[in-house]
Amino acid sequence: MSIQRLLAVAAFALASVVTSSAFAHAKLQSSDPQAGSALAVAPKQVRLKFNEALEPAFSKITLAGADNKEIPVTAVAVDKDDPSVMTAQLPALPPGAYRILWSAMTHDSHKMKGEVPFTVK
Repeated sequence: MSIQRLLAVAAFALASVVTSSAFAHAKLQSSDPQAGSALAVAPKQVRLKFNEALEPAFSKITLAGADNKEIPVTAVAVDKDDPSVMTAQLPALPPGAYRILWSAMTHDSHKMKGEVPFTVK
């Protein structure tokens, strides 16, 4: 194999590795409460775990009821010891359907959002 061909193959391999890591996006790994769960007791806190560290200033949690009205949450924070975790305190919730709505930005400026539905029996 010629040196030029070898360099071309090496350059292609390096570009493939760099490109695949550049397009990797942060995502929600787990939630408490879990998506789709039916709980006998209303949760007092939301805990969301992501696969990357979050930017606290651009990450938030809100809660919506079955009527899509926003329900106030408090103490929304990114964990100082584990910046891939975001939490919020919930008020007392009566039985019903709820959606945790979240938006977040990672340290590499990737924005993401999603929701976690759950019900309280």
